[in-house]
Amino acid sequence: MAGVTLVELIVAIAIVGVALAGLVAAYNRANLASADPLIQQQMLAVAETMMEEILLKPYDTAGVQVPTPANRAQYTEVRHYNGYQTTGIVDVDGVQIADLGRYDIAVSVTPAVLSGATGQALRIQVLVRSGTQDLQLTGWRTRP
Repeated sequence: MAGVTLVELIVAIAIVGVALAGLVAAYNRANLASADPLIQQQMLAVAETMMEEILLKPYDTAGVQVPTPANRAQYTEVRHYNGYQTTGIVDVDGVQIADLGRYDIAVSVTPAVLSGATGQALRIQVLVRSGTQDLQLTGWRTRP
């Protein structure tokens, strides 16, 4: 008589069911944590984009302090970004980017002294926030 009895079949089904329950619980836990790296990557991309935009601007406009324009598209020097912040990410014209509405950004530009550097320097800090997560990039700009 080859085969299995009803009792053996029920025991096998119970063992497989317990094993599957454990796998499903582990899968759900991994699935919940998988969103964090995506959020971190998006925060880093937002911060790097803002930092690149700032560093592409001149140190200052002919050495004269000029008032900060109201629209980011009109910023002509690095110092204009000091105090810039938004709730939700916007493009240079101030238009909200819908898919990045969960991120906030704040920029700080302060004078700094760099050891070994002979000229003036600015310290640029870009802070991106999403919920309770923060990511901060720091860059430096010296007068040419």
